[in-house]
Amino acid sequence: MVMVKGLDAELREHPFFAGLDERYRALVAGCAANLVVPAGAYVYREGEPADKFYLIRVGKVAIEVFVPGKAPIIVETLGSGELMGWSWLLPPFRCGFDARAIELTRLISLDATCLRGKMEEDPVLGYTLYKRFSPVIAGRVAAARRQMIDMYGHPGG
Repeated sequence: MVMVKGLDAELREHPFFAGLDERYRALVAGCAANLVVPAGAYVYREGEPADKFYLIRVGKVAIEVFVPGKAPIIVETLGSGELMGWSWLLPPFRCGFDARAIELTRLISLDATCLRGKMEEDPVLGYTLYKRFSPVIAGRVAAARRQMIDMYGHPGG
């Protein structure tokens, strides 16, 4: 017999939600769904509405920048246990990068409109999630900066 875990259990085991109060995890789980993305398919594209964010259960995703006439620039490669998509937190709620599955990838998709509503209703939940997302945002910006330095050299050097 195969045991199927519920989304609440999946969130409990995901590193991003480690230690999150059980009632908040239940609220978040109410906005969650499973998603499978085949290798080569895009999870989201730059400029699209940022109406979801994702937890990677299994697989790998390249965070990319489109460059006209050239191959995309891979800013970062994310794998199991990582989170992707933070543009849903900040207006105008548009994706800032492309996200492409490198291999078959299983995700937990979280509906941003649902979650923003719950964060508005419960400011403690909102503050808690912002604190958890802040290092993710800083890390992605730093990764993009490192990639630019690798391509164009260090400023002033």
